[in-house]
Amino acid sequence: MPAAPRIIKAEFKPLVGIDTTGTALPTIDSTSVESVADVPQEVMIFWTKKNAVGVNFNEVAFVNWNAGGNNSVSALFHGNFERRYQKDLLSWRSNAQVRYGINAQEGRELRKTEDQIVVNSTFGYRRDSISDFRYSAKFNFNTQFANGYRYPDTEQPISKFMAPGYIFIGIGTEYTHPREDLTVYLSPVTQKSTFVLDRTLANQGRFGVTPAIRDEEGNIIEDGERVRTELGILLTSGFTKEIFDNVNLDNQLSLYSDYLNRFGNIDVDWELNVNMQVNDFIKASIGSHVRYDDDVKVREDINGDGQLETLGPRIQWKQMLGVGVVYNF
Repeated sequence: MPAAPRIIKAEFKPLVGIDTTGTALPTIDSTSVESVADVPQEVMIFWTKKNAVGVNFNEVAFVNWNAGGNNSVSALFHGNFERRYQKDLLSWRSNAQVRYGINAQEGRELRKTEDQIVVNSTFGYRRDSISDFRYSAKFNFNTQFANGYRYPDTEQPISKFMAPGYIFIGIGTEYTHPREDLTVYLSPVTQKSTFVLDRTLANQGRFGVTPAIRDEEGNIIEDGERVRTELGILLTSGFTKEIFDNVNLDNQLSLYSDYLNRFGNIDVDWELNVNMQVNDFIKASIGSHVRYDDDVKVREDINGDGQLETLGPRIQWKQMLGVGVVYNF
């Protein structure tokens, strides 16, 4: 609440005087004069921010251990940066997430375990101050930092920075629950762009782009396309809740289907995390990440000839468990 203005009262007693002619001057009635002193007013804050960076560690060491084992150490570096703007009926929410994990094990090369860059931005406008629905426009960008490999083969990358890279741009409506931390976004018009900027991966037709045209001897006649564009419908949902003291559940779901290419075939991106706050700096988490994209085909050497054959799409699943240090600012 704004600070109440401070009232200053001054009383003036009646004055009686005589002018030069001897006539009594009129009496000034007693009165109160109120003046409002200048006091600081509450400053409206339209921007809010939240920043968190941290690292999770996992280490195993053996000395004369009868059961055997390899010494190993793993580290996962992560950061989350969020900005929110709220003024009257307008809102703008943006956040960036970065994650990069490595594993070092005795007797083998350093390997990547996690690699992600995600940027989300949502602009919303609601018709009145009591409505739970907003007209919304959403932007999403997703890629990775470094090359990815199918270990132990580190000669041929299977992914790189912006190979793939994904951009979603759409307009629709967003529902926000008045009490729970729940948002549901539906966009009937969403453009999805898939980028494969690496020429070798683009010529292979990775991640759904059109592959290169080759002659009978395998020579490239026309290079493959580096960008694939789709137009479809997008549904996303985000839910966060404290299920126990210092234990939070975070559920993020994204469903997308292309109108022009096999409509009804749904790309799924579902991430579920349980975060446990030990104290202000120590945090433990367990999570599951499931993906399915019909355009991402599995490649395996099924006949042992040293060449990778392109198979169909598969469900991708990743499980995470970590304890680490988090700093919020």
